[in-house]
Amino acid sequence: MSEPIWIVGAEMTPFGRFPQWDVVDLAARAARGAMADAGLGIRDVQHVAVGNVFDAITGVGQRMLHEIGMTGVPVVNVVNACATGATAIRSGITAIRAGEADIALAVGAEQLGKRGLLAAPEEPRGPEFAARGRDGAVLDTEGLIGSALMPGVFSEAGVSYLAANPEASADHFFRIAEKNHFHSSLNPLAQYQKAFTFEQVRDADMIAWPNTSLMCSPTGDGAAAVVLVNADGLARLAPGVRERAVKVAASVLVSDPWVEDAEARWDVNGVTRLAAAAAYEQAGVGPEDLDLVELHDCFATAELLHYENLQLCKPGDAVSFLESGAPWRDGSLPVNVSGGLLSKGHPLGATGVAGVYEVVTHLRGEAGDRQIAGAKVGMAHVLGLGSACAVHVLVR
Repeated sequence: MSEPIWIVGAEMTPFGRFPQWDVVDLAARAARGAMADAGLGIRDVQHVAVGNVFDAITGVGQRMLHEIGMTGVPVVNVVNACATGATAIRSGITAIRAGEADIALAVGAEQLGKRGLLAAPEEPRGPEFAARGRDGAVLDTEGLIGSALMPGVFSEAGVSYLAANPEASADHFFRIAEKNHFHSSLNPLAQYQKAFTFEQVRDADMIAWPNTSLMCSPTGDGAAAVVLVNADGLARLAPGVRERAVKVAASVLVSDPWVEDAEARWDVNGVTRLAAAAAYEQAGVGPEDLDLVELHDCFATAELLHYENLQLCKPGDAVSFLESGAPWRDGSLPVNVSGGLLSKGHPLGATGVAGVYEVVTHLRGEAGDRQIAGAKVGMAHVLGLGSACAVHVLVR
């Protein structure tokens, strides 16, 4: 059995647009908060991992330590698409299990508001949004055999699900967005904190059918951090901190398996199925044991598919699972009580840590108005399309 790991400190900044801060400011705020939550300082930390997508080449981890304290410890800068933050957590867990640290700090941070990602429509978009061929060259025409742009990818995935499941309709995707926007109205850290009706979701600007603008995760700024410890590290902490510790029952990171149509379109299902199966086995729990789930709803279409991919319901039962009310915060298995990526926000490098933060907060009974009563077991899932999927199962 692997050495047990606990999360003893967790922090998340608000998600939104913060031009007054840079990515290092955001990372430092989250790191300081997580360490304070654990009753620790930077001199207690023996390994630092920082996840960031667009500024990683500048050494965000080292630059962060210039603000919070330089102690000579190993620093790892992690990039792994949308799974970047969760991969930083994995780095901390790996260092502890390798015997290199008893206490590790994992941070995810991103600032997209100052980048071309948020340029006005008349301004050129950054090259990260351009469709590219296998040789890296920008394609003159998007959609020659599909789409490389995420709205199109998840539109195709949703339409494919509709074709295979006659009981499903676009209304179910609209309902998911309605749910998550309502959930975010109870989350003071969410980028959006406004409930939208079914009709408002349905009638918003169409981006890629069936996803309207209120069914697409917004870009923005934010950071989150956790402090990880083993048994020796836990023993050093104050009794009040130990009492709030949350055990990491499973930490799984996988890449895409091969699927038959992989060369024609992105597969958004196989990698999550692979990660979920491994996580349940590692944790020794099943989906029936979960009290809440934070899953990767980058688009509303994705959430419906992941109900089945994460085994929250039987194959083909995602519509009935949704219609039963199960994934609402007062349902039998609440999903994305934070508001999810659709409404909480999706600053890429921070997302994977933020999902873990949300689950930890509920397991501690500290989630305020959005608290899931009696939560003991939770799952955080994040998908870095084309590269990685990470699943963490946490137990109180």
